[in-house]
Amino acid sequence: MNNMSRGDKAFQMAVNVICVLIGIVTLYPLIYVLSASFSNPIRILDGSVVIWPVEATSGAYSRVFASQNVQTGYLNTLYYAVVGTSINLLLTICAAYPLSRRDMRGRTFFTFMITFTMFFSGGMIPLFLTVKQVGLLNTRMSIILPTAINATNMLIMRNYFINSIPNELIEAAEIDGCSPLNTMLRVVLPLSKSILAVIMIYYMVAHWNAYFNALLYLTTKKEYYPLQVFLRQILLLSQMGDMAESTGVNDVNQMLLYVSLKYAIIVVSAVPLLILYPMMQKFFEKGIMMGAIKG
Repeated sequence: MNNMSRGDKAFQMAVNVICVLIGIVTLYPLIYVLSASFSNPIRILDGSVVIWPVEATSGAYSRVFASQNVQTGYLNTLYYAVVGTSINLLLTICAAYPLSRRDMRGRTFFTFMITFTMFFSGGMIPLFLTVKQVGLLNTRMSIILPTAINATNMLIMRNYFINSIPNELIEAAEIDGCSPLNTMLRVVLPLSKSILAVIMIYYMVAHWNAYFNALLYLTTKKEYYPLQVFLRQILLLSQMGDMAESTGVNDVNQMLLYVSLKYAIIVVSAVPLLILYPMMQKFFEKGIMMGAIKG
């Protein structure tokens, strides 16, 4: 630092200031939501809550954990996240590894066909009719199977296998008598923990935040709704309460209940991901940067 010129020091200081400002802008909404979840809803509405909780109370969390809908939604979301991510990883690996092999015939054609689906698709109505025709409507699998594999994630994993796993290593395993399946399980995947962690996080976050497919395919099975659907309903009811307040015809107690529950459910639904990210951070950083620098 002492050997830096005055211009370099000024530039470094400017970068640090910008990073601090970006951090504040990013963290403040999270801090506000957490503070609001512990505050008196009346103080939230009158704008008293800025950073710290005002008239702190845990009543919102008591109502959240006592709600049968929230409990059911939480369990459903955990099921979709765990089972869905497992299926996603299995199918993604099964597609990415063969397409990364140089000796696979037609791999360029199959890669093109998969890439084509990233830009053109049948659309929502044909997909809904397909789900209905195969008998998945109003089942848990209707949330998991239509999104069983993501073309972008598959191509990311394929490129990782091509660029980061030496072909000579695979040839050596085959010479030692490994079948293609054993080569993948015993050689390739143990060397690919970072990209597997990255793809797992991508899929899990997508499942955890998903709600549209539930609204589309679970038309009569509300007991299969994920937590995000119940959160969406509370947010809509809260907005309706705000609209009613502007016309002077609202139920104040009901509106306060929705305001209180809204922030508490947001915090509760975000906790698992906040726990997961620090645990997977070292794999995530390594995997996301893999291929950016060669040498």
